[in-house]
Amino acid sequence: MSTRTRGLRGDIQGLRAVAVLTVVAAHAGVPFLPGGFVGVDVFFVISGFLISTLLFGEAARRGRVSLTTFWSRRARRILPAATLVTVATVVASLLLLSAIDARQVVVDAAWAAAFAANVNFARQDVDYFAVGSAESPMQHYWSLAVEEQFYVLWPVLVLACLALARALARRRAATATSTASTTGTTGTADDVPALPRRTLGAVLGVLTLTSFTWSVVHTLGTPEAAYFSTLTRAWELGVGALLALLAPSAVHRLTRRGAGAMVLVGLGAVALAMVVITPQTPFPGYAAALPVLGTALVLLGGAAARPPRVGVLLDNPLMRTLGDWSFSIYLWHWPVLILAERSLGRSLTVLETVFAVLAVLVLSGLSYRLVEEPFRAGRTARALRRPRWALVLYPASLGLVAATCVTAWQVSGGQLQEQGDNPPIAVAGDHDDTVALVRASVDAARQDVEIPSDLTPDLVELRESVADVGACDYSEGVRQLCPRGDTEAPRTLVLIGDSHARAWIPAFDEIAATAGWRTFYLVKSQCTAAHVTVAPLDEDRPFTACDDFQEWVQEQVAELQPDVAVVASSPPVNGVFDGEEHYEGIEEVATLLDEGYRDLFADLQADADRVVLLRDVPKNPDDPGTCLSESDRSLSRCMFEPQERSRYLGDVAVAAARGSGAEVVDPTPWLCYEGVCPVVIGGTLSYRDTDHITAEYAASLAGPLGRAMGLIGD
Repeated sequence: MSTRTRGLRGDIQGLRAVAVLTVVAAHAGVPFLPGGFVGVDVFFVISGFLISTLLFGEAARRGRVSLTTFWSRRARRILPAATLVTVATVVASLLLLSAIDARQVVVDAAWAAAFAANVNFARQDVDYFAVGSAESPMQHYWSLAVEEQFYVLWPVLVLACLALARALARRRAATATSTASTTGTTGTADDVPALPRRTLGAVLGVLTLTSFTWSVVHTLGTPEAAYFSTLTRAWELGVGALLALLAPSAVHRLTRRGAGAMVLVGLGAVALAMVVITPQTPFPGYAAALPVLGTALVLLGGAAARPPRVGVLLDNPLMRTLGDWSFSIYLWHWPVLILAERSLGRSLTVLETVFAVLAVLVLSGLSYRLVEEPFRAGRTARALRRPRWALVLYPASLGLVAATCVTAWQVSGGQLQEQGDNPPIAVAGDHDDTVALVRASVDAARQDVEIPSDLTPDLVELRESVADVGACDYSEGVRQLCPRGDTEAPRTLVLIGDSHARAWIPAFDEIAATAGWRTFYLVKSQCTAAHVTVAPLDEDRPFTACDDFQEWVQEQVAELQPDVAVVASSPPVNGVFDGEEHYEGIEEVATLLDEGYRDLFADLQADADRVVLLRDVPKNPDDPGTCLSESDRSLSRCMFEPQERSRYLGDVAVAAARGSGAEVVDPTPWLCYEGVCPVVIGGTLSYRDTDHITAEYAASLAGPLGRAMGLIGD
């Protein structure tokens, strides 16, 4: 018996297989499918279509929708496998990752269990495609969160539409009753159809169009947050829902040939999206329309009374089987690939990737057979036949994940506690010379001295060691000034730059409090201070929000007329633009960066009494938090040599400053000695990640920095 004769559509299962295989291919690094991640968008349309078909069918048959029945089915379908993979990922992370990274996975798992992973990653401003970043093995749960939020709200909206339709029908009936004597007709509330298609269609159309419009706008403004947003993705589920509402009448007269053409065009659109869309494409936005509308065509063509012959491309035993496994494949593939890479500390080879994908298929087949099927149609499903019993799966899932997370948190916390009473590294003699302390810390690392037991900040809190910007977080689009320090002081200092400038705020706060300065921190993440147009992280487009910010900063400096303007900035993380051309090569970047810094210094010197470049700090090729929390951690293994590209482009900024008559302060001696940089200086962690100094260490450098700039006395 075919899948279709049982009331199911095998072509949809095959389309699920296409979606999940392309997602896996993209994440596995297959070069000719850079846009394979659009398989998630295919899933969204399918989910909107299938879920709405169930809801509309129930409403048409019974005139109502049972929320408990609907949610219990979702619980049986999603929670068992999702919970299994969540628990397994937390345990595997505890075994394979450093303790500090495992703790972050615990946090991400807690958000995932609450079906709010998309909120978590949007809150972190995570870039889903960031190369070299420490991707969370739970990151793919963002799409599951979007779907679950849809499953909660959409049936409630359907009920609201039913209630609205009945209210309108009652009003019409009341009007009809008053005129019945003259017309000879009557009307009652029972005249309303069980499924008010016009009302539902109008509501769906408005919501879908609104979400699509917001998706386009939000993607252009804040692409990282937009990628994970339910509001920017709702229209994709909405297209599926509209299709479920309109398909029965739309395909009534569709011929087999016409249906086949629809399917082929739709598959072609999805395939084209996988090739032409890349991680650099602003997404979802308008670009997502290609795979979404392609999926809609496939679903519509497959709904024809006479299935098209080309449907065999999707409706065949292999594709149906992979479609059956698709949920488990999606759940398993990301943690397997990410944990393998992070445990090895490098990218997987082709052969290793093949083995990883095979492992994903084995795990997926087992979890489908042993977990998914029993809860959906097996003995366990029969035991949970009553909807209220099935809803117990939600608290049960939360409880199991919570117990796992609490245990993992405690175990990883114990691993982070350094045993013994190892003292901080000290300088011989009774003085606090920072350069001498750096030298002593390098010598201690070379001698493999034990890591100090009482680190500042605590290793557990290292990721949170970020300078406070108060109400003036310019990364959020704020346009106001927030005076700090002694706000009544006659002397004004302005700090300009990106997140590297932000890292120096604790030092300038100390200086301002000690010497009486009014300070303004005009800093924006990823926005290089030089007057060049940069590209956002892993996007091939101009960072126009940075250009706008640079112009605004110059206006504020002109109004403030500061005594000192300090520039601190990292090199562009993703190259620079010259007109329409995007350059990432170091020589091209260096040329444009030199011009941009000279323009910046010239503008600042017209408005500030002094202009000072605070040279960028050396960049660590590895994450110090990860290194210091691994089982084989040591001061010597975690000490690093600065990355060459960062050093070279730092020299460009210095040459531009000196050529423009600006002053230069080099903090390198406070961080490194003889070409190497310790990650623990004295008892303080110097870096919170690869290229940002900790707030605590920055504060400790207030004295050396203030004296070097002549802001405080000796």
